[in-house]
Amino acid sequence: MVGIVIKYLNNLCSWALHSDLERQYHDNEWGVPHKNDDYLFEFLTLEGAQAGLNWYTILKKRASYSDAFESYNIDKLAAYNEQEIELRITEIIEHYDVVRHRGKLRSVFTNARAAKALQIQYGSLATPLWQFVNNEPQINHWLSKDQVPVTTSVSLALSQYLKQQGFKFIGNITCYAFMQAVGMVNDHTINCHCYHSIANNKIK
Repeated sequence: MVGIVIKYLNNLCSWALHSDLERQYHDNEWGVPHKNDDYLFEFLTLEGAQAGLNWYTILKKRASYSDAFESYNIDKLAAYNEQEIELRITEIIEHYDVVRHRGKLRSVFTNARAAKALQIQYGSLATPLWQFVNNEPQINHWLSKDQVPVTTSVSLALSQYLKQQGFKFIGNITCYAFMQAVGMVNDHTINCHCYHSIANNKIK
C-alpha cells in the first residue's frame, strides 16, 4: 500500500502535493475541458479572487463563493442594480467566507454583466473564450513544473480582449490560470497520472 501511495504522489503535478483538497481538485477537475458558461464564470471569479493569494486559500472558500454569488448564475448576477450590489457586497463580507476585498467582490457583478453581453452577442460565454485556442484544448508536453509558463501570448490576448469587454481583475496571469483550470490548455506534466486521461477527455 505504501508503495502504491508513493507511486501515486510521484506521478502528480507538484503543486497538488500540499493538501488533500488540492489533490482532489487536481485529480478531478484541473485541466478538464469545460464549455459550460456557469462553470467558466465560476473560474473567472475564483482566479480573479486568487490574485495575490494562493490557490489553496481560494479552494477552501469555493463553496462559500458559490453560495454568495447565486451559484454563478450569470443572469441573476447581471440583473443586480447598483444599490443592490452595494447591499449584497456588505452582506457577503459579513456572512460569507470569501476574500473581503470590495473591488474583487464588486467585479463579480461587473463581470456578470460583461459575460451576459457576450452571451447575447455569441450565444454563449464559451464561444468567444474558446476561440483563443481555436476551439480545441492545447495539449502541452511539459517534463517538469519549471517548464510550465505563467503567461503566454494567448493569455495576454485573452486578457486584453476581456478588459475591452468590461471585465475586471482579469490580468494576464489570471487569464492563464483560468485557461489551465478550464482545460483550454493541458498543463499537467507528462509524468502526471492525469495527463493522458485529460488529453483524451471530451469537453464538458
